[in-house]
Order: sequence, then C-alpha cells, then structure tokens
Amino acid sequence: MKLSVVILNYNVRYFLEQCILSCQQAIRTIDAEIIVIDNASSDESGSMVREKFPEVLYIQNEENVGFSKANNQAVTRAKGEFVCILNPDTAVASDTFTRCIQFAESNLKMGALGGYYLDGTGNFLPECKRNLPTPFRSLLKLIGLGQGKNGYYAKQVPKESVGTVEILAGAFLFLKKEVYLEAKGFDEDYFMYGEDIDLSYKIAKLGYTNFYNGHIKILHYKGESTQKDQAYFERFYGAMQIFFQKHFSQNRLLNTLVKWGVAYAKFSKGRKTEKQEESFDVDEIWVLTEDLALLRALATTYDLPVKSVAVRAVEEDLLERKMLVFDTTYLSYQVIFELMIKQKNRQNKFRIRPPGCNFIIGSDQSDHKGEVVKL
Repeated sequence: MKLSVVILNYNVRYFLEQCILSCQQAIRTIDAEIIVIDNASSDESGSMVREKFPEVLYIQNEENVGFSKANNQAVTRAKGEFVCILNPDTAVASDTFTRCIQFAESNLKMGALGGYYLDGTGNFLPECKRNLPTPFRSLLKLIGLGQGKNGYYAKQVPKESVGTVEILAGAFLFLKKEVYLEAKGFDEDYFMYGEDIDLSYKIAKLGYTNFYNGHIKILHYKGESTQKDQAYFERFYGAMQIFFQKHFSQNRLLNTLVKWGVAYAKFSKGRKTEKQEESFDVDEIWVLTEDLALLRALATTYDLPVKSVAVRAVEEDLLERKMLVFDTTYLSYQVIFELMIKQKNRQNKFRIRPPGCNFIIGSDQSDHKGEVVKL
C-alpha cells in the first residue's frame, strides 16, 4: 500500500466528516487507507464514522491519551509506505497526496513534508513553516521581538515557494513510515503541542531534510483544536520547556530568562483572550452552486438576501461583506482555497458544503470554535 492517512479526532464530528470526505477525493487514484483514531470523544464522531465510512479503519480510545500517543498507536496499524498525520479540522485538495508522493519520490533524502496552511478566513498561517526554536529565539518570540528572517517563523522561505525548513506543523505532516519509525515517532512526554517540533528536529538530526511546499494548500480551521484557555497556555508553554530540556544544554541564566518569558507570555496572552475580537456582519449570501435545493435551504435558514453567482464573479471582483458559500459538488477544494485567499481580509465570511452533506461549515476566527449550520 502506498499511503496511510492518519486523522486524530477529539469532539469535532462535522469537521471530521469534511476531512474524511476531502481525503477520500484525494486518494481516489492511490492505493491508500484512512485511519481515524479517536481520543474518547463524547460527541457523535464514532457513530458517524461507523455509519458513513465503514471502509475507514476506526480506533476508539477509552480515554484521551494525547496527540503523541494516539498518533503513534495509529501509525503502528498503518500499512502505507507513506503516512500523513492530519488534524480533523482540515480539508485537502484532490491532488494533495499525489503531489506529496511525487515530491517525496523525487527528493530521496526528504524527511517530512509540509504545505501552505490557510485558516477559515483565507489567511496564511505562518506556523506551518518554522525555524528551530532555540531558547534564545523562543525568548525573543515570547516577548514579541522574534520577527526577522531568522526569527521563530521561517520567513526566509516565501509562502508560495518550495524550500527547506527546520520545523513543520503537525496538522499536516507527510513522510515515509520508515522515517517516522526511525525517529521513534512522536515523543509521548508531550501530551499536546510541541511534539511536531520535537519530531521535526529528530528527523533532521537523523540526516534527513524537511521541506515546505507552498504549492500544496491545506485548509486548517485551527480554532477547533486551539482553544485559548488556561489549560492551553499551560500545555503550550510547558511543551516548549520540555523541548529545551531534551535538546539543549542547560544554561542557568538562559533557563531563567526563558522561564520568565514563558510566565510573561502566559500572562499577556491570557489577558488578550479575555477580549472579544471585533466581529462584523455581512449584507448578502453569495452561493456558488448549481443546487437549487441548497439555495432554498439557505434562504430559509438566513434572514439575508441569498443569490447564486458564477465563479467568474468571485474570481474577477474584490468583494466586501459577503458570505460566500462554496458547494463542493460544484467547485473543487483547490478552487475554493484560491477564492478564499483572493477574497480574504475584506470582511467576507466563508462557508463550505462538503460533498453530499446537509450542513455548511466554516470559521471566522482562527482562535475560536467554528460554525456548523445544519440545513
């Protein structure tokens, strides 16, 4: 078998459904399998997968064992030459895995491969390519000074290009299974956060090269797995300290400075999350579809004008204050991603109707829960 797609789920039933559907489109021409491992979700994720996707290998944990342990569990069951670690709050384009395999087979010393992440607002997520977070570099980031080309994010590699990077994000991580196993997988000392940094670094230390490919785009809603509460800050910054202790020589002064930086970041970031981000309203709903039933359902659901528009209208004009609803039976995910990027930052909202589904899904803030509207 060529590929195993491993999706770790925790209480995001509708996002998971979209993720699986997009993956199924992307593996149609590949000898591949999809594995969903669930960390004791209390929603209907399990019943949804069993009923709608009987061909998917579903593994149910009785407790939340964390990101690292659960992914390691799933990879031991994987049959593919390659594995793709994938968050459930993502969607991929139909050529994503084909591109990844072709890239890997033409770069034999490739360790891990990542791509261009866009969030639910169409904005680029810079954490998809990072430099090695040395204690000094991380300290600058913690206090808001790590902005240069040698800062925390790998800005030396343009987001639409291909290049080597030290650290990739775990929401989408493509690599050979044998490389994953040689690096001993995710370190289970990390419960959540930091394990992707650790694995990327271990892979590089083995002599492989990690690559970023900006032509491979992944929609990552992010807010579904990143709730900025106190538990998040404890885990996120605690993971950074674990990484430093494992991989860097101990320097008392630098350790003290990093601990101070972590405490400062927890306090300042925690206070920021208490403030609600400014929201905005849209004045029309533009639907890209040929499905009249979808148009009628949206008109019934929303107290706003709903109209069908051609792709050309969204490609050629810069819109403002529109909710764009993309029907995946009419548009490919590739086209949807490009339209979201084009129309970002103009007070537009984006919703997607996944293939064959009776709901639309989206997220207007990358640090908050997204929206699912049943039709």
